[in-house]
Amino acid sequence: MKKLLCLVCCLLLSWNANALEVVGVKLPETAQVGNVMLHLNGAGLRTKFVFKVHVYIAALYLPQKQTVAHTIILDEHERRVALHMLRELNGKKLLEAFSEAIEMNHTPAELRLMEEQLSQMTQIFEMVKEVKTGDIITLDYLPAYGTKISLNDKALGTIAGGDFYRALLRIWLGDKPVQDGLKKDLLGG
Repeated sequence: MKKLLCLVCCLLLSWNANALEVVGVKLPETAQVGNVMLHLNGAGLRTKFVFKVHVYIAALYLPQKQTVAHTIILDEHERRVALHMLRELNGKKLLEAFSEAIEMNHTPAELRLMEEQLSQMTQIFEMVKEVKTGDIITLDYLPAYGTKISLNDKALGTIAGGDFYRALLRIWLGDKPVQDGLKKDLLGG
């Protein structure tokens, strides 16, 4: 019995040691998206270099670990990007940051094909007057529905189509990510 108790204690201690923590924020190892349990692939810190300010922690959840950005972007399974806010931002600034990063990773022709989805994203972010330190924005991809955007577990809207979610993923995993080190961290590096 003592051996069993010791084994259970060791397993519990090792589980806690594996939990990922970034600048004091402990990230869940799993996330439920639809009916699928996803696993933390990687997480990292988004910093604005001009002011050296921590903006958010991004965490990427996938059905199974992946290290190749292109594979993750093209995958059609459920996925989640969770943004754990480390500072206050108004909705307009957040929208500008998303829009700018999407534009950096797409041609004008590709952007024209996404005009409707980008307009829907604008409407969703206009509902967000402000995000505060500690808020969590989740960007969930559900193949049958599209991209579900939530703030602190409150759904703000869903944007149809896998192309839009791939555009969002390119913000962090594209050829011109918002931060190279963050891309590496999300890929489990």
